[in-house]
Amino acid sequence: MLLYLIFPCIKYVAVSCSIVGAFVGINIGTGVSDLPSASDIVSTLKTMKIQHVRLVDSDHQMLVALANTGIEVMVGVPNDQLLRVGQSRPAAVDWVNKNVAAYIPATNITYIAVGDEVLTSLPNAALVLVPALQFLQSALLAANLNTQVKLSSPHSMDMIPKAFPPSTATFNSTWSSVMLPYLQFLKSTGSSFMLNAQPYYSYVGGQGVFPLEYALFRSLNPNSQVADPNTNLFYTNMFDAMVDAAYNSMKAMNFTNISVIVTASGWPWRGGRNEPAADVDNALAYNTNLIRHVLNNSGTPSQPDNQVSTYLFELFNEDRRAGPVSEQNWGIMFTNASAVYSLTFEDVATNNTDSPALRGMFCVANSSATHSALKQSLDWVCGPGSANCSAIQPGQQCYKADDIVAVASYAFNDYYHRTQASGGTCNFNGTATISSTDPSHGSCVFAGRFGSTCSNGA
Repeated sequence: MLLYLIFPCIKYVAVSCSIVGAFVGINIGTGVSDLPSASDIVSTLKTMKIQHVRLVDSDHQMLVALANTGIEVMVGVPNDQLLRVGQSRPAAVDWVNKNVAAYIPATNITYIAVGDEVLTSLPNAALVLVPALQFLQSALLAANLNTQVKLSSPHSMDMIPKAFPPSTATFNSTWSSVMLPYLQFLKSTGSSFMLNAQPYYSYVGGQGVFPLEYALFRSLNPNSQVADPNTNLFYTNMFDAMVDAAYNSMKAMNFTNISVIVTASGWPWRGGRNEPAADVDNALAYNTNLIRHVLNNSGTPSQPDNQVSTYLFELFNEDRRAGPVSEQNWGIMFTNASAVYSLTFEDVATNNTDSPALRGMFCVANSSATHSALKQSLDWVCGPGSANCSAIQPGQQCYKADDIVAVASYAFNDYYHRTQASGGTCNFNGTATISSTDPSHGSCVFAGRFGSTCSNGA
């Protein structure tokens, strides 16, 4: 019997079968007192190997500095410019000419974000949102840029009053008259639905309804399973549930096949005395796991084939942002180019992060766990968990057709040794345990035996 008939999750191979798909970019805000020069910012982007940037405006110095770098750029029409652009076709033409056409092709501008959370933060401008998109689209057509540059508008999760369960999520009906033509615009232009998905706010606002591990992409214990009762789909993280809520909200308005792109997602690394969840450990865990999850191209439970490109929020702390302490501390870098914490924008699943402290220790499947529980854990670890499962494909050295315990043990152990340093655990809802007995056999070598990961073509 072929393995993929028993364990369909094995189609997820984080390293050897990676496909061109989702990316992780970065937001660069303007609420920074001592913002570095544009050239210094671009140098930082190059050093960190960041290939996608979202500018909240269309800063001309940044657009010049980004020229000839190959970095894909999303520019923004700020909310304070929306009324002018949305009320005047000539104003929209002028905006495109001055902020987009003047910099292409040297600067690789691929998207324009029109406003930001307009319906929930600037409702008096709601009626001009779609006209602004239409006027700007006409301007792009006139400049022959419509195939290179797409248009959309970022929305807050506040647009979805009840996001869980995702299967019953709908947009706030107050804005139906705007959302209908907005979605029609996206459909007709092949553009994506832009979503600002911040699990930090939902976790804090939920006041304990969801566990912290769920918000941080960490393994959940057996008593904390999160499932959609209408679809029986299990959600291992809040981010996926938010994205699926957006997909189902569009479906409720009879729109499908519009992809979701997350224009802002991150976690604050410092907060006030009443903001305990905003700390460095949680920020590091969330952003590391988010990057791993997105670059794994695994999609979401209801949309497994639709990858979700995401812009991390954000490069620098914005000390001029209003609100509590956490609002000013989402940045991953200080303005002197030092890191708040270590983060990589490459596929961390390809890196050997095995800790010397774990040598001789193995994370193996619990033989008393049920087949269905092991399969569910295996689905997660080879998918969203980004374990390298290439060695347990049919014909490979760790493949055992009818032994899910052996197959799961290899995947669990690979995940644990790759992620333990950044908060990964050996639990998988009670289906795994730590062992000092080496499960390696023949050419199937488990991570931890020699302090390095198995040589399996990765």
